[in-house]
Amino acid sequence: MGKTQLGVIFGSRSCEREVSIISAVQLMNHVNRETYDVIPVYISPQGVWYTGDKLRDIHTFQHFDPNQLPAGVERVILDITAGSGALLATHGKKGLFSHAEQVVAARIDVAVVVMHGLNGEDGTLQGMLEMANIPYTSTGVAGSALGMDKIMMKQFFQGAALPVLPGTWYTHTRWRANRKSVLDDVEQVLGYPVFVKPANLGSSIGVSPAADRSELQEALDLAFEYDRRVLVEKGLNHPMELNCSVLGYDEDVQASPIEMPLLSADHMLDFGDKYLHGPGKGMAGLTRILPAQIGEALTEEIQALSCRVFRLLDCKGVVRIDYMYDRESEKIYITEINTIPGSLAFYLWEAGGVKYSQLIDRMVEYARKAWDDRNARNYAFQSDILSAVQLGTKGSKGAKGSKR
Repeated sequence: MGKTQLGVIFGSRSCEREVSIISAVQLMNHVNRETYDVIPVYISPQGVWYTGDKLRDIHTFQHFDPNQLPAGVERVILDITAGSGALLATHGKKGLFSHAEQVVAARIDVAVVVMHGLNGEDGTLQGMLEMANIPYTSTGVAGSALGMDKIMMKQFFQGAALPVLPGTWYTHTRWRANRKSVLDDVEQVLGYPVFVKPANLGSSIGVSPAADRSELQEALDLAFEYDRRVLVEKGLNHPMELNCSVLGYDEDVQASPIEMPLLSADHMLDFGDKYLHGPGKGMAGLTRILPAQIGEALTEEIQALSCRVFRLLDCKGVVRIDYMYDRESEKIYITEINTIPGSLAFYLWEAGGVKYSQLIDRMVEYARKAWDDRNARNYAFQSDILSAVQLGTKGSKGAKGSKR
């Protein structure tokens, strides 16, 4: 049996594109080469797809020029014909009467989705892979979409009676029309302090704390630069941030050890804390206490809650769920779920005795199980509806004599 052709898809039209590149290169460096052939698939900020071995090198992206591609890197498109898995490249022919031809640059057996943010983590790419009938490692379309949108996510968690901080949300249209009304509403509903977050961004981009009206106005202006909908959440005084990863599919679900980022005692982690202050390793380079020294009871509570969230969203592969712990009330609150976490949360699993290469194996295993389940469904339902339809020049009138 040959090696699995493992397509690692990353990049895309997202503010978190660079974080995605770091996570993808980390993953490609840990793949078991005896089991897999790695096929890098980079989606540029313009939405153009590329493949080639040089895309496994982080230095390739420091000066990536689509007009001067590195040797061996070529532009491709995905054949979304169900079951094809082909990455198609267009090659020109020499000669006056020659024409360009499409060739198969590579075929993907399983796709490892290493996207962060919009146009990849939000269900859009997952939908394409569903249509192409390619096994993929991330959460499905619905769970990915909910996990990306912080406003919908919070409403979903509230509906499931899960612990979340009080919050409210606003559109850019309302903010432009009546800024005073929005500021007054936040003060009346939540008070201070608050955190202001774009609805559809991760990596703490565009997120700001606000302790008074002036800071709230600045935070809203910043958040609306990134999204047309913004979430405002009640803040806590000196909370403890805690993160837990979950791995699995269907009923096979397990939680990782819990981490406490060291900077969380003073303020909420921002993009710089996560990605610029460490040794260039993404979330894996963040300073943390792992496992968090929070006691057995709280550890078990967070792990159980994380597994419940995973199942409710019908997640797949590896996710990370972030929490705020209020030391005063001794209550835990869900901040968000990351359906494709930075660095794939491999450092949390290594702390639990699972090597990164083993984590990748598990992700691929779950991708194939979900693919098998999807293809085992009955798509062969037959009816005679088409034989009874009569289409006139003014549109469908349905079957003759039918009643609605």
